[in-house]
Amino acid sequence: MRIAMISEHASPLAALGGVDAGGQNTHVAELATALAGEGHDVRVYTRRDSTDQPVLVPMADGVTVAHVPAGPPEPLPKDELLPYMKDFSRWLVDQWRGDEWAPSVAHAHFWMSGLAAVTAGRQTGVPVVQTYHALGTVKRRHQGAADTSPARRIGYERALGRAVDRVVAQCQDEVRELVRMGVPRNRMALIPSGVDSERFSPEGAAEPRDPDRPRILTVGRFVERKGFADLIRALKIVPGAECVVVGGPPPDRLDGDQFAGKLRRLAESTKVADRLRIVGAVPANEMPRWYRSADVLATAPWYEPFGLTPLEAMACGVPVIGTAVGGLTDTVVDGLTGDLVPPRDPRSLGMALRRVLGDPVRRFAYATAALDRARQCYSWKRAAEQLGAVYATVSGLRPATGAVA
Repeated sequence: MRIAMISEHASPLAALGGVDAGGQNTHVAELATALAGEGHDVRVYTRRDSTDQPVLVPMADGVTVAHVPAGPPEPLPKDELLPYMKDFSRWLVDQWRGDEWAPSVAHAHFWMSGLAAVTAGRQTGVPVVQTYHALGTVKRRHQGAADTSPARRIGYERALGRAVDRVVAQCQDEVRELVRMGVPRNRMALIPSGVDSERFSPEGAAEPRDPDRPRILTVGRFVERKGFADLIRALKIVPGAECVVVGGPPPDRLDGDQFAGKLRRLAESTKVADRLRIVGAVPANEMPRWYRSADVLATAPWYEPFGLTPLEAMACGVPVIGTAVGGLTDTVVDGLTGDLVPPRDPRSLGMALRRVLGDPVRRFAYATAALDRARQCYSWKRAAEQLGAVYATVSGLRPATGAVA
């Protein structure tokens, strides 16, 4: 089957760690590779953001990345891309009608990708599957006036839920949110992300550390909602432990980064600066070394559509202390693979970290259960198999319908 994956702002080839480069990039890259491993021919369409990007770039066996000329060929914040989705969809139509490569199904990642995919799909007869990755209703609820999403995002997301052939939700919390939005439950398939348990495993080298100082690791993009500030405040309750932050810009640009500076000033004011280490972005192939070096992963987002880093840590045999939000309430089993605490509550977070770091038996039990859960329940192969069944169903549902009205 030929599968078009639309990921307008999140290229599977992008370096991770930037404001708009994180879990979706990893999800698209890993899923595309897993689908190819199941025998599918996959083409990932993402916006061209540089003049030196070829139109087609081979990524892996059976996976090609297509750079779509929509908007200026330069990096732009994803919240500024909506005006260019018409050009994106027109280019897809031209390709799917005139190219020898026409997809059996299109899988859109993020709502703007969905707009482009549905418009192109209606003109070419290609059925569309939608994964949101994040919902505007949730973002607006938590960020309020600080939400920079386009004003019509929530309305578009609601309409997409009814227009596409199938919505793929990643966790139970997202299913509930979509039902509240009016998306029919029988139009949804619940298929969580996966983790590469061959790459992320307890076996292998680890980053050097002081064996006498417990290590708390946290990983994520440098955005406020990831809860880094809450974790730094929680450190006061966890004496002796160091906190290592992986994410943000490359190490050579950390000194000039405003968010990193803000975290360092907070650490100084709370008298934990000597126990905070900000590493910056690291190459993806080095991430297993960082997970293996940690006693515990702390992930404290205010909200989280799914969250891949907890799964990666669990696959490395590392327990997770996280906030009880979004996908974390599915992946982390409270009291079995780690502990869940309320979001934006540094004291509860600190107490949970202190408890697990101070109890080696509990920590070992959590680590063992976390590893088993990651391996048994969350694999990209399993996700690819489930999605393959969805694609087969929707590709047989609808004939070509002609141009969109």
